Amino acid sequence: MSAPANPFELEGQAAIVTGASGGLGRHFALTLARAGAKVALAARRQDLLGEVVREIEAFDGRALPVALDVTDAQSVRACVEAVETELGPISILVNNAGLAIDKPLFEHDEADWDRVMDTNLKGAWLMAQEVARHMADLGHGGAIVNIASVLGLVGTAGLPAYCASKAGLINLTRALAVDVARHGIRVNALAPGYVESDINRKFLSSEAGQALVRRIPGRCFGRPEDLDGALLLLASKASGYMTGSVVVVDGGLTARMA
Repeated sequence: MSAPANPFELEGQAAIVTGASGGLGRHFALTLARAGAKVALAARRQDLLGEVVREIEAFDGRALPVALDVTDAQSVRACVEAVETELGPISILVNNAGLAIDKPLFEHDEADWDRVMDTNLKGAWLMAQEVARHMADLGHGGAIVNIASVLGLVGTAGLPAYCASKAGLINLTRALAVDVARHGIRVNALAPGYVESDINRKFLSSEAGQALVRRIPGRCFGRPEDLDGALLLLASKASGYMTGSVVVVDGGLTARMA
């Protein structure tokens, strides 16, 4: 008797990862490619994507760099059309593009708020809407994974727009899941806790970061690879009966704060 098919396998499926030029986006792209997906690496600056493309091609993966500004509807449409032309029908979208502006509340201005909300929330909506439209038109369904944050579930000082945008993204995930379920499209959110990357490494090693780690039950920050299992679950057929879910990977931080 042959072994059962691996439900986590992504062989031959076309995926888009936004914000793929660095940080968690880069890691997510590599993770999907190692699982067999053909990955479109989407970011504003294509010149930063070359190294990721070469790394994926080194293990015989397929990678396509694509210019994308998630806040621009025309750029979103052009990106999705280019990916579908080059890689085939899109099965997976990882909405990862995002930014945070960390300032005391009274130093935040309207431009700060708009920049964060446009990227983290509006951008995710534009991408999800366009990719879901293509999935529905072709009738093959698919998986959309929105990268949220534990700061969409709890608040913290200095990040009002970021916290609001991630909370909005979590409920957008639920609303989209209800809207597109009839098309065989699943929409779920992955909410990481404090995961070490080039972007936050300096902060996490600071006095404030060390105070923060003492609030995590396991007394350690996460690593990008700690998110691999949850990402592959939500992107693959292994989560075939999951939609509108929020998977928290935070070392128990929010369990303690609840």
